[in-house]
Order: sequence, then structure tokens, then C-alpha cells
Amino acid sequence: MNDAFQDREKGFERKFQLDQDQQFRVRSRRDRLFGNWVAGKLGLSGPQVDTYAREVVESNIQKPGGGDLMDKVHSDLQAKQVSIFDADLYKALHDCHAEATRQIAAESKK
Repeated sequence: MNDAFQDREKGFERKFQLDQDQQFRVRSRRDRLFGNWVAGKLGLSGPQVDTYAREVVESNIQKPGGGDLMDKVHSDLQAKQVSIFDADLYKALHDCHAEATRQIAAESKK
């Protein structure tokens, strides 16, 4: 009986680890997609887009939570004198999250 509880506990722990990994992957993909979107608004092209998207991802890895990511984006947009409403930024972030979730789920099924 004790073995059954231990097996069940290990199963829950493994599921938790997988869920955490998937959440991290979705968040990283969302940040990259969002970085690509913002790069377009900044007028970046070619390798500059990938570089900028990587910077956006790294800004959110260093200090998780949307605040640092949005602070970076706001600062970059202001530096280039690009005006975008916060509501539009958050909508784009939300759309990127939905797309990232879809992409990661599709990759998991393979």
C-alpha cells in the first residue's frame, strides 16, 4: 500500500515538473513572438529582429513577471518615438501568448 502512495506521489511530482517546463516554454515563446512584433513597430528588419526578440526574452528571464518586459518595450518605443497605447501592447502580448500556447501544444503532440 505504501508503494502505491509513493508511486502516486512521484507521478504528481513528475506532472508538476512537466507543467512547469511547459509554462516556461510557452512564456519564452510568447516573449520571442512579442519581441518580433515590437521589432516590427520599431522598424527593425533582418537579423535586428532576432537580436531584439532575444533581448526581450532575456529581459523577462532575468526578472520573471511582465513588468520588466513591458518596461523594456516602453523604453525602446519611447527612444524611437513610437507611440503605441498600453492596451494595444497588452493585446499583442495576449495574442502572442495564445499563439505560443498553440505552437507548444502542437510540438508536444509530435
